[in-house]
Amino acid sequence: MTRITPALLLTFFLAASINAQDKLRMLLPPQIYAVTGQEVNVYFDNVILTSNCRNFIFDVNCPKGRQDSIRWRMVPKDSDVGRIPFELNILDSENKKISQAKSEIIIVSRNAGAGKEFSILIVGDSLTDASVYPNELKKLLQESGNPNVKFIGSHAGHGQTIDETHVPHEGRGGWTWNSFCKMYDTSKNDYRSKSPFLFLDEKGKPVLDFKKYLDQYNGGNAPDFITVFLGTNDVFSCNDASIDKKIDDIFGYADILISEFRKAAPQCRIGLITALPPSASQDAFGENYACGQTRWQFRRNQHRLLERLYQKFANSKDNISIIPAYLNIDCENNYPVKGGTANERSKRAISRASNGVHPSVEGYFQIADSLFSWLKYKLSEKN
Repeated sequence: MTRITPALLLTFFLAASINAQDKLRMLLPPQIYAVTGQEVNVYFDNVILTSNCRNFIFDVNCPKGRQDSIRWRMVPKDSDVGRIPFELNILDSENKKISQAKSEIIIVSRNAGAGKEFSILIVGDSLTDASVYPNELKKLLQESGNPNVKFIGSHAGHGQTIDETHVPHEGRGGWTWNSFCKMYDTSKNDYRSKSPFLFLDEKGKPVLDFKKYLDQYNGGNAPDFITVFLGTNDVFSCNDASIDKKIDDIFGYADILISEFRKAAPQCRIGLITALPPSASQDAFGENYACGQTRWQFRRNQHRLLERLYQKFANSKDNISIIPAYLNIDCENNYPVKGGTANERSKRAISRASNGVHPSVEGYFQIADSLFSWLKYKLSEKN
């Protein structure tokens, strides 16, 4: 189980309390996972709630890595293995400190878990269904010095057949926590019509039965790891008045699904991957949703979901971890763009962000990096 000291947890929640007063609501997790030879980042705009992070000065205190204009970054060496303190201070234009939070960077060796065997089930929405980060995770785990891994799932992306080059998983575009608990549409016959975890009971009623799922897709064996990457669709359309009620609803279904996982896999280590911040530009939301949703409102929704997620699970004693993928993704440079002109009367060629919530391939790779780092840390732990 992840070791979170009482002092570190207190610092985390104290920072949340202080930041609620100054309205930045800094959200820095108690622990940040890193692996030797793999870049780890803390993107400043992703940890505070502001419409323009360039209005503030960021000051990192950390004995390793370097601070750039939009992030702190580090590529750990073998000599860096261990825990290093990390502190982020935010100052205003008068150089007055207005927010502070502390964390620790946990660096493990790239060959952690070498020679072991484990299985993993990856569950998620379209970000998983795209299959980019699951396939990149497999690639990272195929390097020398890694354990042997079995991926579990019913399809390999968009209902595609599983083969040697396509990782099985349970990604389904547009889905939510509710969907995996309740979706059972008999009028359609595609991979998104029914939850893979629902089966008909003796009365013909669909019920959650994770044991039966494992019988079908993993020879009846419990997975060693389950990751769940949901939340974007759940909170996308919320506003400030409705977000907390929606999160209450999300957590109700999360408890149901996690409890079902636990029945068949009591020792499984569960990782909850944080919902991602959106593309840095409103242009992406205009491209995808016209006037249907703003970047700023979704960013507020996503941030509130993460605040509540850490409040609920940060000190979980049920072998549940939070994987802070939100820290590690570059929302300015690793979301899609497309070319065009500045306006209908202009011949000047420009690029505009073109996808609000789905990153580019490089952004998906950063998600894989976050998941890889967490897995390596868990594999390095002594049972």
